[in-house]
Amino acid sequence: MSTTQRYNTLWAVTGVLSIGLIVTGFVPGVRMPLIVLQVIFALVHGAQRYGWRAIGVFIVVGLVISNILENLSIATGFPFGDYHYTGSGKIFEVPWFIGPAYLATGYLAWIVATVLLGDVRRNSPWITTIGTPVIGAFAMTLWDLSLDPTASTIHQNWIWEDGGGFFGVPLGNFLGWTFTVYLFMQAFALYVRSRGPAAPDSFKPVGANLASDLQGVLLYGFTTVSFFADYFTADHETVTDAIGNSWQTADIYETSALVTVYGMCLLALIALLRIAQQHTTASAPAAAAIATKQAEPERNALHPTA
Repeated sequence: MSTTQRYNTLWAVTGVLSIGLIVTGFVPGVRMPLIVLQVIFALVHGAQRYGWRAIGVFIVVGLVISNILENLSIATGFPFGDYHYTGSGKIFEVPWFIGPAYLATGYLAWIVATVLLGDVRRNSPWITTIGTPVIGAFAMTLWDLSLDPTASTIHQNWIWEDGGGFFGVPLGNFLGWTFTVYLFMQAFALYVRSRGPAAPDSFKPVGANLASDLQGVLLYGFTTVSFFADYFTADHETVTDAIGNSWQTADIYETSALVTVYGMCLLALIALLRIAQQHTTASAPAAAAIATKQAEPERNALHPTA
C-alpha cells in the first residue's frame, strides 16, 4: 500500500469512527464494537506515526499496567480506591473491555499531548519526554471526569464502596487514573526516545504530519458527543450510591456536560488552533518561494544581462 493510500485509509477510518462516536451517544449497544474499532485505529495510526514495534509497546504496556493497577486497587484500594466491577467477562476482577478502552482513549489523549507540547522521538529533550506523558495523562483523566459518575452512580457498571463527593465518585479515583495513565505513557515515551523514529518524520511531507495530528485530535473531540447526548436526552430521576447518598441524575448529566466543555473541548480546541498555527507556519516558506520564482521573469526583463 502506498503512502497516499495509507493516508486515505486513515481518513476513511477517522470518518467512520467520528460517525460511530456520534451514533453511540444516541444508540445503545454500539459502544463495544466502537472500542474495538478505536483500538484498530490506534494500531494503524500509531504504526504509521511510530512504526509497528513502537505502537506494539504502547499496546502492551497500556494493557499490562492498567490491568495490574485495576486489580491491585480492587484488592487493596490503591491507587483508585475501594470499588468492584459488576457484570461478567472479566480478566481476574476487571472486565475485558476496560484495557482496550484505556488504549483507545489513551492513544487519542497522547496525540493531543504531542500537539500541545511536542511529539516524542529518538533523543527528544527530557522536557518533552516527561512533559508529554503528563499532559496526556491529564487529557485522558478529563474523559473519566466526565464519564465516571454516569457509568458508576447511574448505570452501576462499577460500584464505589465508600462513595465519594463527586456524585458518588471519590477524588482518589481521578488521581489514580492520572497516575496509571502517566505510567504507561511514560514507559512508551522512554521507549520511543531510545528506539523510536529519528527526527520528527523528516521523511514525510509536512502536510502528512499535520493530517496525523488532526485525525487524533478530531476523534478525541468526538468522544465528547455522548456526554452532551446524555444531558439532552436522558431521563431524570434519583439514584443512590453504595453508602446511601442520593443524587439527581439531571445534576450528574449537567455537570458531566459542563466538565466536558471546559475540559476535553477546551483541550481539543487549543490543539486544533495549534495545528492551524503549524499549518500556517509551514505554508509561509512555500508561498514565499513560489512568489519569488514568479517574480524572477519580471526582474530579468527589467534588468537584462549583457
